[in-house]
Amino acid sequence: MKILITGGAGYIGSHTCVELLNAGHDLVVFDNFCNSRAETLERVSRITAKPIALVRGDLRDKTDILQALRHSGATAVIHCAGLKAVGESEQNPLAYYSNNVTGTIHLLEAMDECSIKTLVFSSSATVYGNPTKLPLTEDHPLSTNNPYGQTKLVIEDLLRYMSRSDAQWRIAILRYFNPAGAHRSGLIGEDPQGMPNNLMPYIAQVAVGKRTHINIWGNDYNTPDGTGVRDYIHVVDLARGHLLALDYLNKQPGCEAINLGTGVGYSVLDMVGAFEQACGKELPYRMAPRRDGDVAACYANPAKAAELLGWHAKHGLRAMCVDAWRWQNGRDPFARSAADGAIRQGDHSVGPSPGPSLFSSVCVDASPRVLPSQVLSARENLAPGWK
Repeated sequence: MKILITGGAGYIGSHTCVELLNAGHDLVVFDNFCNSRAETLERVSRITAKPIALVRGDLRDKTDILQALRHSGATAVIHCAGLKAVGESEQNPLAYYSNNVTGTIHLLEAMDECSIKTLVFSSSATVYGNPTKLPLTEDHPLSTNNPYGQTKLVIEDLLRYMSRSDAQWRIAILRYFNPAGAHRSGLIGEDPQGMPNNLMPYIAQVAVGKRTHINIWGNDYNTPDGTGVRDYIHVVDLARGHLLALDYLNKQPGCEAINLGTGVGYSVLDMVGAFEQACGKELPYRMAPRRDGDVAACYANPAKAAELLGWHAKHGLRAMCVDAWRWQNGRDPFARSAADGAIRQGDHSVGPSPGPSLFSSVCVDASPRVLPSQVLSARENLAPGWK
């Protein structure tokens, strides 16, 4: 199967690319690099020894995604692209609605025009709002208290309406809990730009000396140690869920929302302790007041994923921490290659990508060594299978 994956150069997207390529699928990655870099796909190619076709474009320009789908030969789409920081969404809600909602509408319109009706959508457990019962099942009432979560809920509602209006649509809505860890090769992992929004990369940056200490927001929750409890899932397990969701959709039309979480909750102090064991050093932390909007505990009931997809988490907390430390400690996570800089020059998260031609292709070589990216004109030299 040939699959187009939006945001495929990002944290979750890149790990999903590895699983899809190893399963024998052909991939086209569509990305604007606002929160990712081209070098990641070179590393994916190195891990899998397989080539990737990459289209540089922006979902907010419908022409970009329409051209990409028309030329790709894709029969399914995995939609990972989008902005995802709760705090940032509070400060800039327009950017979140523009990127996440408008971008998804353009994607769906383009898919409809190209008669591509199979979609796996990256949603989030944030659509459950403040949990009224635990563990969270997919029938829990939906609500949100921030613009990021609201964009995910708006998109989920739209996808359900699309499925009702046209029985040909096959849609899996994957509600992520808290992705963590990295590929065991140490070649790809979470690489946040600026201040990390997630706990694991923040802990890792403290461990490597990038930051001085960990802030723990609240130690008076009704949890075993007073700190917030979350369901952390290894990013490779999460990526595998996308592969199994595609297999499921090949057999079953309709629209299904499915939790991807382990069903086990870990506190912030649990995470700090586990990472200390992984890195072999004590990590300084400070207790701070609760943040507005945070809940005491949130973890999944993953039974539906097991029933429909045959999915179970294979990696535990130790593997998440060991793999994240290998990734953080084994490279300079803040270095940018010259080729990557050339691609990223002028990119920003708000407004269309710069340059005279948004529709450009990067051919990633699949040889054992990592080669510089080549930015090619889509009209002149497309990756194999795109002519």
